[in-house]
Amino acid sequence: MPAGFAGLAEIVTGQMISKQAAAAIFGRLSAAASPLTAETYLRLSPEALAGIGLTRAKQATLKGVANAIADGTLDLAAIGIMPADEAMKRLMHHRGIGAWTAEVYLMFCAGHIDIFPAGDLALRIAAADALGHSTRPEIDALRALAQAWKPYRSVAARVLWAHYARITKRDVLPVG
Repeated sequence: MPAGFAGLAEIVTGQMISKQAAAAIFGRLSAAASPLTAETYLRLSPEALAGIGLTRAKQATLKGVANAIADGTLDLAAIGIMPADEAMKRLMHHRGIGAWTAEVYLMFCAGHIDIFPAGDLALRIAAADALGHSTRPEIDALRALAQAWKPYRSVAARVLWAHYARITKRDVLPVG
């Protein structure tokens, strides 16, 4: 997945919806603002945005991020090389970008190898199954458990997503 606005837009598009719906919406967004950059997004008319299928909240998130990129207050290239904690804070400063979105961006777009999106439901279910627990761990408990997998928590997350795909016969990787 590419770094930059297009990668972040794909992740925001996929928040809290099925992969199939996200792919369809992102496909329309990419076609409407080609190539998908902060600048091309900001040039979309309200009518064009209405036809894409993004919720108002996601439109507002993408507009805020695009404006921050355009005015120089958000540099996604710099975010990609920052230490993860600092990068998370910078991303989460923007409305609509929470921990899961920031973590997925850092993993898949920026290539951080020590990120673990503990709030991901599929990861919580996979961890419970793989570790023989009868209930899925709470987010904080899974985050604490993942500390043992440092400095390769991103690898552990990918293994757990693959395990989830195997046990459910569904691909829930947050991107692609």
